[in-house]
Amino acid sequence: MASFPWIVSVDDHTVEPPHLWQDRLPARLRAEGPRVVRAPCREMAFSGGRFTAVMGGPGDGGPPVDWWVYEDLRRPLTRLDTAVGCSRDEVALKGITFEDMRPGSFSVPERLADMDLNHVRSALCFPTFPRFCGQTFAEARDKELALACVRAYNDWMTEEWCGPGAGGRLIPLAIVPLWDAELAAAEVRRTSARGVPAVCFSEIPPYLGLPSVHTDAWDPFLRACEETGTVVAMHIGSSSRMPSTSADAPPAVGSALTFANCCFSLADWLLSGVFERFPRLRVMYAEGQIGWIPYLLERADTVWQENRGWGGVADRVRRPPSELFAGHVHGCFFDDAFGLRSLDAIGVGNVLYETDYPHSDSTWPRSREVAERQMAHLAPEVTERIVRGNAIALLGLTEDGLWPGAARPAGRR
Repeated sequence: MASFPWIVSVDDHTVEPPHLWQDRLPARLRAEGPRVVRAPCREMAFSGGRFTAVMGGPGDGGPPVDWWVYEDLRRPLTRLDTAVGCSRDEVALKGITFEDMRPGSFSVPERLADMDLNHVRSALCFPTFPRFCGQTFAEARDKELALACVRAYNDWMTEEWCGPGAGGRLIPLAIVPLWDAELAAAEVRRTSARGVPAVCFSEIPPYLGLPSVHTDAWDPFLRACEETGTVVAMHIGSSSRMPSTSADAPPAVGSALTFANCCFSLADWLLSGVFERFPRLRVMYAEGQIGWIPYLLERADTVWQENRGWGGVADRVRRPPSELFAGHVHGCFFDDAFGLRSLDAIGVGNVLYETDYPHSDSTWPRSREVAERQMAHLAPEVTERIVRGNAIALLGLTEDGLWPGAARPAGRR
């Protein structure tokens, strides 16, 4: 293809700078708020879909690691948080410091430069320390502090990460206080008023000890999203549990199954009645890939058609799940040739592209190359929609793929 559309990536990540909460929390809360401490790592493991790490003390040897400290949590920065620029052999489960990262992981000017190298026009970025839907704060004891942390993160995201210096190329994505649906709704309305087009949510809330989407517990939050046009963005791992088969399964098993929680989640949403109650609600699955979607839609339609009488959905799901998917759901991918051969069964308008910078799965700096190779069989207008057009429409971006809110006055709120 002589010219290729500039990419709008709907799933990249930011690594929060050490000063974020110390600068933005009220003075009386800063001592207990998230802060970075440098210390060795005594132990780190990822097994059975769960990550664990133990901070070392002054007498322990080993290289220094930067840790986020918050209440009882000790969370190290790891090479998997920011793997771009490293050889495959260097990408291992180990602790790092900010100096060990590619600066584009946490610095706006360097991020924009790395986006230029990767043919990326703009990017929606998920959090790192708060985790993919802010569950770090949902698990905290002090909910007053946790709510302040959520708001501080969203203000930083809007004013600094996606502020005037980014020129509209970084698109804000909010987190919400998951422990209270009314507070979550209020935060959706607060951030939407500042032009934030999307909000993080958990793919499977019960894994976090929260209500499922089969209840009406989330209705205040979902109503706020519908009324403000805010997209509900669910990233793999936003349930704090990656799919695995056993406690001793190597991480590669979970890595091969990263789509599975999205699959389970989509079945939940399609058969919950949520889209009947909120007919303008839109959701997206980040990093879940798309090749699995056609069969799930086929099976869900069959179950709805043949088994809805005893399946508990006859009174809440009134249309075939595939129709609900077409009107409400977007799947996101970065490397899925099979899925691109199945577009007729998924829907061209329901597919978004991503680069996953700066994670180990990222296609940076080859995202254009990967897309050109996998989309070579598609008509140019189809490629245009997948690479940028669908994202522009979903997120309310300018025709050039920029976030229009960057032009608004900054000012903290």
